[in-house]
Amino acid sequence: MKLKHLTAVVLSMGLLFMISCKGKPKDADIQATVVAALQSTPGVTADVKDGVVTLSGTVATEADKDAAENTAKVAQGVKSVVNNLTVTPPPPPPPPAPAAADADATLKTAVEGIVKDFPGITADVKDGVITITGESKADRWKKLKIALDGLKPKKVDASGLKIK
Repeated sequence: MKLKHLTAVVLSMGLLFMISCKGKPKDADIQATVVAALQSTPGVTADVKDGVVTLSGTVATEADKDAAENTAKVAQGVKSVVNNLTVTPPPPPPPPAPAAADADATLKTAVEGIVKDFPGITADVKDGVITITGESKADRWKKLKIALDGLKPKKVDASGLKIK
């Protein structure tokens, strides 16, 4: 009779021991679950040791970083998450475009440097258009026109120029 009770007690304890050991997930299983859940977040890797998930890599925004951490936290067997993700800084803003007045001033300086070699001709710049006035011979006008076109203005207006 005592042997029956002893056997029943030993079997009950063995069964209880087996049930309690089965419930702990292994690190490899946790890692597989976390990696599968993070597939939609490129650039993120996960390592697991003793149920602690360590995230590493880069993401585009703080929201992506938080979302990856929350995704890892909900996996079964995760004790805690160490979030070592870095956020890629945004690109620097583009340099400001020069104002039209600045562009005209730059163009006017270049035009004056060219026109000084052509006596009898004056030039004015407004809104990217070069207006030529004065008198010139045809061959000199061709040289001037080529030089002015090299500055890439919107237009060269020679309606005020008299060609001899």
